[in-house]
Amino acid sequence: MQAVVKTSPYIRKATSTKRMMVDVLIALIPVIAFAIYRFKFDFVLRALLASVLAVGLEALAFGLMKEKNETWKERFKKYTVNNVVPPIITALIFLLTLPSNISFYVIIIGVVFAILIGKMIYGGLGKNIFNPAGIGRVFVGLTFASFFVYQGLDDIAGATALSTPYADVLKSYSFLDLFLGNVPGSSGEISALAILIGGAYLIIRRSADYRVILAGLLSFALFMCVAGLGLGYGFNETIKYTLFHILSGGLLFGLVFMATDPITSPYTRPGRLIFGLIIGLLVAAIRLFGSYPEGMVFAIVIANAFVPLIDYKKWTTNIYTKKFIIAYSVSIVVLALIVFAGVGGFALWKI
Repeated sequence: MQAVVKTSPYIRKATSTKRMMVDVLIALIPVIAFAIYRFKFDFVLRALLASVLAVGLEALAFGLMKEKNETWKERFKKYTVNNVVPPIITALIFLLTLPSNISFYVIIIGVVFAILIGKMIYGGLGKNIFNPAGIGRVFVGLTFASFFVYQGLDDIAGATALSTPYADVLKSYSFLDLFLGNVPGSSGEISALAILIGGAYLIIRRSADYRVILAGLLSFALFMCVAGLGLGYGFNETIKYTLFHILSGGLLFGLVFMATDPITSPYTRPGRLIFGLIIGLLVAAIRLFGSYPEGMVFAIVIANAFVPLIDYKKWTTNIYTKKFIIAYSVSIVVLALIVFAGVGGFALWKI
């Protein structure tokens, strides 16, 4: 069936939006539960602050956006659960990408930026073009980098797994530790198990499109495998290198809870595969060549900027055409070769 293509942004009808938002909150429960278990009152207090502040800011902005002759009472008659749950989700996702002991000052600034600049300045729910939590996280990451001190463990205290050479991390922690979350890192990004449980729920409920997650994960894995080979690792070591990068940092959390946002992701099925590929490539490129050890939120925000281009009505379609399959496959091969060359693979292997 041919999809009816419209320009972005997109917003679902109220009942669908409400169900989807509730599903996201439910999916976040395993991640939040793990954060409370690991970081206890530090996380709980910050979660309450971020959530209350986000709801209050959105309510204030909602009221100020009333029509010229509209009273505040008339304006707030339009205020629904869809104006309460989304800012809570934004606040929680934003907080889960931060260290558990991050300054309250940073949280306040980040939430203000996420809600007002990342969302309400565009008109509110369904009209923002960037992921609000991502915008907030990028802003505080660039502005308050010195505040990002993690509660470390053992030999790599005060660091994240990604900021330490992977071989050194694996001397202290196993892949099981990485999977379960027994390593330093952000509150919600370190337990792959909790994230995957939430992701499975969203996919089963069809509140998240598996195509974005799959395309992002597989493309990232491919590029890291190519990088591992280009760096001179053997087959087994390359697999370990790739698995380490999949389980470390914000890749899984970002793909499951941020990249699948239907408002800031493409409309069509092929478009979502392209979107996932862009994210996978950008995360791999930032980790391999950038000055930051992690780049998931940067990748998502940059990929959001490509969505209007991906959804452009003159070429977008909901059908997997032969032209799309060929172009997509060739793009992956070319990008993989660029990654291989970028890490010095051709020189190392004397190709």
